[in-house]
Amino acid sequence: MPLPRSVFLLSAILLSLSGAPARGETLLIEAEQFDRLGGWVNDAQFMDRMGSPFLLAHGLGVPVEDAVTTVSVPAAGTWRVWVRTRDWVATWNAPGAPGRFRVLLNGQALAATFGTESAEWHWQDGGTVQITDASKPLELRLHDLTGFEGRCDAVVLTTDPGLAPPNGDPEMTAWRRKLLGISDRPADGAEYDLVVVGGGIAGTCASLSAARLGLKVALVQDRPVLGGNNSSEVRVWLQGARNKEPFPRVGDVVAELEQERHAHYGPSNTADLYEDGKKLDLVREEKNIDLYTNHRANAVETADGRLQAVVAQHTTSGCRVRLGSRWFADCTGDGCLGMLAGADYDITLQGHMGRCNLWNVIDTGKPSPFPRCPWALDLSDMPFPGRAKAVAGAGPDRRGIEALGGWYWESGFDHDPLAKGEAIRDWNFRAMYGAWDALKNVDGRYETYRLNWAAFVSGKRESRRLLGDVVLTKEDVLSANEYPDGCVPTGWPIDLHLPDPRYEKGFEGDAFIAQAHYDRYPPPYWIPYRCLYSRNVPNLFMAGRDISVTHEALGTVRVMRTGGCMGEIVGMAASLCKRYDAGPREIYSDHFDELRELMRCGVGKAPAPPMGLKPPAWLASAGENLARAAAIRVSGSRDAEASPPALLNDGRADLNDNASRWLSDAKLPHWVEFRWEKPQSLGAARILSGYRTAGGSVTGPLRAFCLEWHDGHQWQAIHETVTADNSAADWHRRFPPVTTNCLRLLVAETQIDISRVWEVELYGEVPD
Repeated sequence: MPLPRSVFLLSAILLSLSGAPARGETLLIEAEQFDRLGGWVNDAQFMDRMGSPFLLAHGLGVPVEDAVTTVSVPAAGTWRVWVRTRDWVATWNAPGAPGRFRVLLNGQALAATFGTESAEWHWQDGGTVQITDASKPLELRLHDLTGFEGRCDAVVLTTDPGLAPPNGDPEMTAWRRKLLGISDRPADGAEYDLVVVGGGIAGTCASLSAARLGLKVALVQDRPVLGGNNSSEVRVWLQGARNKEPFPRVGDVVAELEQERHAHYGPSNTADLYEDGKKLDLVREEKNIDLYTNHRANAVETADGRLQAVVAQHTTSGCRVRLGSRWFADCTGDGCLGMLAGADYDITLQGHMGRCNLWNVIDTGKPSPFPRCPWALDLSDMPFPGRAKAVAGAGPDRRGIEALGGWYWESGFDHDPLAKGEAIRDWNFRAMYGAWDALKNVDGRYETYRLNWAAFVSGKRESRRLLGDVVLTKEDVLSANEYPDGCVPTGWPIDLHLPDPRYEKGFEGDAFIAQAHYDRYPPPYWIPYRCLYSRNVPNLFMAGRDISVTHEALGTVRVMRTGGCMGEIVGMAASLCKRYDAGPREIYSDHFDELRELMRCGVGKAPAPPMGLKPPAWLASAGENLARAAAIRVSGSRDAEASPPALLNDGRADLNDNASRWLSDAKLPHWVEFRWEKPQSLGAARILSGYRTAGGSVTGPLRAFCLEWHDGHQWQAIHETVTADNSAADWHRRFPPVTTNCLRLLVAETQIDISRVWEVELYGEVPD
């Protein structure tokens, strides 16, 4: 919890009255501790680099509501004001200082405009103010002027005319703690069996798995929500495999975190779909887990090469707590805990995968102007996804709108993903604002549209990779090199992102649009357990995208269902560590058979059979499914490798597994064509379509469609199959037999313009 303001004000007063004679009184007001943040957001992503969380005016070009607090000033008189801030576009010598804001004291603006002076974080001089009545609290406001990412770390009020607040560590941190009354020694927290750092899908699954097996667990997360990239803050869907043979219960915990409903890119991809509350509730319901949200683990204690404790700092109050443990799990994605503990790691600095800040636009139904952005990327004459051929005054291009702000708006490929994290995130902002400026003000398009949402928390793909006893390689995966300790299924191709050459010209070294490069293999590939613990810190596990793999192999293991399965295995292994007083390495060498048994049993809730399905009674006497022998063509696939058309007639209608569906592209109508070498007599059909929710129901089936047969000259509809307003996931019809060597399913309407089909079954004439 934040410190009461009286604590840090009293500490400042005492500082001026005790010890050596003081030259004045100094008050430090941390921006993240304001009473009301208004429209500003607490950005703690870069606190380890710049020294503190800060407030960000993330208004998408519309000035945000003031952040407001009150301060008790100990004495009237002349007070100097300092504000720690930066001009974020000055990093690139861009003009305009878009992050401008004012500071108001009792409604009066200081003469200075902040966020205008330097690319680096610094203390900007705000001049002096006269405070005539110290008996009344002083109202302090941050007043955004632009809505374009203004940022404020802290405000200082001082009567010391010679004070220059320190701006570098360790001096600045010590000075902050002294003024805020925070001890240099962290508070003693509880002792745990397992401390998990990082509350994404991997860390959440590791915590749930370990707790259900009897371990006392601390889960440390530096955001207010769980899920990481799969949260309302970032909004990326779960991908990858789970619940695969021969260990079909590995993935049950991941399944508990799955969302009930999905949407694709655009304004339908809303915060509520990510069910942040459900994830928090699942963790809080576990009596063996202590959840530390809004805590950044940024220090450790070690002895003889072993981790002894994690020190976590609250991202609002700045207070720190020590969490001791026997075993630890780094699920940060960035390998932060391992790095602090001295774990061996690797990092690819040139040509690594970048980070995204997804965004979308929305139609307001009325004129919605947008200001020119001379400080953004100048895309006036540049192509980018979503920019169709410029036609002044043209109306909305549906496919153009869908191409804005998707996963491929990605940058940072050749920059240090950790040291330059804030700049990479800001480059994404400059690309977004530059693209929207070009569309609105250069091309004259989208008159009634406005920017609707953009993530200020980056969705990361690659940074540090901690090294274990096995370093998984691309060649291992492609050659199906089977390790004896395979324990986590992959279900994603080796998917590496590099700058898209179609949009790189003029931005070499600073590309902002990615292209996916795939290497395919028959999934699942089973990741060895020995990738999930450190080779030189003997009590450190890892799960997620920071496990022991090469840059290339990361392309398949980095997705979140896979990371969640890693977390389940780490929790299981940690329970055996406690049972046998052993380290992670000994679980492989001495107790791996028992880990396999836990993998067979699982620690989650087994998925319920799909609800609401009503197979037809005639199916028992229908005979051979003739679709199995047909060659298939489709109008287009969303991802022909991850969800190929072959899934439509593979005979596997597993409605528990969303990954076993074919997914169309987003352009209606869709069609699926079945062709045989010899004519077939067809008289019945069954179509299984939709999406299986975490609760077990199936929603979103095909809405409007029909079957058509080709008579040798043209397509003819089978009238009995013409369907509108369908709500059945298991649709089936019998019809007068037709003889043809070509039949197609023609889809006119779906839930979100995507056809999602597990199986199409076709049969001959079925008797009554």
